[in-house]
Amino acid sequence: MFEIETLIYFLLLGGFVGIISGLFGIGGGGIIVPVLSSIFLSKGIDSTIVVHLALGTSMSIIIITSLSSVRAQQKKKAIEWSIVKLMVPGILIGTFLATFIASQLDSFYLSIIFGIFMFYSAIQMFIGKKPKAEYKIFSKKTQVLSGSIIGALSSLVSIGGGILSVPYLVMQNIDIRKAIATSSAIGVPIAISGTLGYIVNGYGTSSFDTYSIGYVNLVAFVCVSVASFLTAPIGVSLVHKINIDLMKKLFAVLPLILSIKMIYSLM
Repeated sequence: MFEIETLIYFLLLGGFVGIISGLFGIGGGGIIVPVLSSIFLSKGIDSTIVVHLALGTSMSIIIITSLSSVRAQQKKKAIEWSIVKLMVPGILIGTFLATFIASQLDSFYLSIIFGIFMFYSAIQMFIGKKPKAEYKIFSKKTQVLSGSIIGALSSLVSIGGGILSVPYLVMQNIDIRKAIATSSAIGVPIAISGTLGYIVNGYGTSSFDTYSIGYVNLVAFVCVSVASFLTAPIGVSLVHKINIDLMKKLFAVLPLILSIKMIYSLM
């Protein structure tokens, strides 16, 4: 079903996402989901599940991008593992359960939720507003509850959670560099739990014709993951050569535009 041309699209998407991930330390779900939705629609995949398939596949791809980021950040010893361990139980539960909600929503309404979140993300990236630090690490109960909320929201829109977890960590007076590093580690359990949830909830739609298990397309997963893994170092190398603040402002509008296009195509 997927011709060479489609595989090239997947590889190009992965290459772009890898560079963006290296530049900004994000998983790329804001780009992956709308682009995959468009590709899947063009291949004749049922429009009622196309966004679900894009979300699940994006989650599986974020496993690879997050692990790659964690590996790099661990070398710098920048990850606050003590906080990650406290948040993981809530993350696993919240992320997994949210996939059950997502599976019950129509693709159109799911795309609306995604679009609204991308609008919020675009504003956050464009303004670059930093949260006020509380000068204290939150309690264990707060970490677990916060982890479940961050995981659930991340699962619904298929992101690694950085747009939510970084401000949350900075609020606890954690240095922004360590917050970004810790966020990459938080993204791993979010992606794993979310992927499993989308596989379980979409298992009845699995298809050998489209190489999909549940709401995860294996062809897109392999192509995008491999390409993004190879190009991420390019993004990292560009960090010190370009104006990152300006690039963030320019990049902020791209996921929003793609989201609007995705919504329009499902109308």
